[in-house]
Amino acid sequence: MLEENLVKKTLTLTVLMILLVFVILAFAAFNTNIAKATDANGNYSIEYAEHTIQLLHNGYILVNDTIKINVTGQAPSYFLIGFPYKFGEYVLQCVAFNETNKFQVTLNTPLGDRAGFYGANITFPDITPQVFTVMFVLSNELIALGEDGGYYVSFPGLPSLTKPVAKCNVSINIPDTSTQSYSIENLPEFTYNVSTSKVGILMTQGSIILVDFEELKRVITINEIGEMEGADTYRIWNKSPIEVYEIKVTLPLNSSNPTVYDLFGRKIADESEGLEPITEKPGQYKITKLEVRAGESTWFTVRYKLPKEFIIHQDGNRFKLNINLFEYLDVYIKQASATLVLPEGARITSLDTIEERTDRGYSVTRNVFQETFTIEKSGLTYLEAYDFAVVLTYEYNPLWLSFRPTLWIWTLVVVGCAVVFVWKRPKSPKPVKVPSIVVKLRPEHIKAFVEAYEEKRKIISELESLESRVRKGKIPRRRYKVQKKILETRLTALSKSLAEGRERLQSAGGKYADLMRQLEVAETEIGEVESNIRSIEARHARGDLSLEAYRNLLAGYNERKEKAETAITGIMLRLREEMC
Repeated sequence: MLEENLVKKTLTLTVLMILLVFVILAFAAFNTNIAKATDANGNYSIEYAEHTIQLLHNGYILVNDTIKINVTGQAPSYFLIGFPYKFGEYVLQCVAFNETNKFQVTLNTPLGDRAGFYGANITFPDITPQVFTVMFVLSNELIALGEDGGYYVSFPGLPSLTKPVAKCNVSINIPDTSTQSYSIENLPEFTYNVSTSKVGILMTQGSIILVDFEELKRVITINEIGEMEGADTYRIWNKSPIEVYEIKVTLPLNSSNPTVYDLFGRKIADESEGLEPITEKPGQYKITKLEVRAGESTWFTVRYKLPKEFIIHQDGNRFKLNINLFEYLDVYIKQASATLVLPEGARITSLDTIEERTDRGYSVTRNVFQETFTIEKSGLTYLEAYDFAVVLTYEYNPLWLSFRPTLWIWTLVVVGCAVVFVWKRPKSPKPVKVPSIVVKLRPEHIKAFVEAYEEKRKIISELESLESRVRKGKIPRRRYKVQKKILETRLTALSKSLAEGRERLQSAGGKYADLMRQLEVAETEIGEVESNIRSIEARHARGDLSLEAYRNLLAGYNERKEKAETAITGIMLRLREEMC
């Protein structure tokens, strides 16, 4: 009996010892995992965070966080930052940088082990920065109508971080309202904050407008004597429910003689009327005579001159161009491009700093006599100003100044010789002229055709905008069908008058018939391009076409369509000149 009790006690102690060993090992493993996790993210504290909210002119929101960390052990290889998850669907882009580097950003990542947050992972290189900035761009769709009839913007009022912040300085800058600034001591980790503020938008003269800048094409041309001219072509879409007639634009610094033109080349405004410089903001102008109806899009072009100071004559035939193409922007632009057109005969010899930025699409186009440099960017704010700071060197021989005059002289000589040769040929009997019927063309006929054609293009543009809005769920299907029916009815009504006008111009012969032939070619080109676009969209939807191939083909088709539309615009301008 005693031996049995001893055996039982021994077994019990053995089991207890085994359980104790397992507990100790599990605890050690747990501590090891915590240590590893801590080591992976480094040992640091956040000394301060500068959290700034800024509204751009077209309602887009910049969330800027400048953070200083103090490393107390192993330096972190990454950093997590975010905000409440409701803002995640409105994030358009995010950049992280310090004075010397840009850092890789991975969006839509978990914020630690907490749900309800939208996170961004900032990956650091070998050397962890002590101070760095993270900037988010949020859509202007965060501006909405409130119950009191006013318009409000929603934004993350405080940063969401995985560690507490010793001091957080907050600044909220919304135009037409007083700037709010305050500080918070010991901001907790995983702070969840959704703030709202009333904004003075949708007033026809407000400083914030719900307008999307869909595209900006900047072309700067350098002539043979170093004079520079710029042309900025904008495509905008009015998303607000009322008409907008005040738009702000930003030109390169020290621009002069700016003039605004509409889609058809008619002058809209200049500094004498309808175009006002904004003295407190460098390079910015306010256009007050550009009317854009609710839900519609339009094009306009701003032409200006630039000083010669951007071009430095180095030695001999070498010149250096140093210019920041986009600086002090106050809007978010979905698609931007800048093109530098060099003088005839110039050749680019170096692209300083440009080739280092391989993440930006740039190209150099060469033809027989001329070279052009183009750089493109999707999603442009003033943050990308550095990427558009172009420094290039080119060679140009002043003898090219005489190239065009010499070419014209030789052309005149050849033409003169041909005229003399024909004049001295034996003259054959004159053929009997057969009377022909020529339609008499009056200016009002041309005017009627041009106005009808412009109305047709406007309706087509409205249909395209309507299709885009219904795809994005901006309007209900019932309303879409009603508006589409109205627009198609207007288009059908125009068809008869356009056909009669076209026939009348063709019958007039000469340049009018030639212009109608050019118009037909351009319209055929647009029809083919649109058919091809529908085809590649269907192939991409079926999975027969990769995303990269689809984008390349789409870019090529859009370029062809744009050239055809430009040709049509030129034809309309020629016809308008004939009306005078």
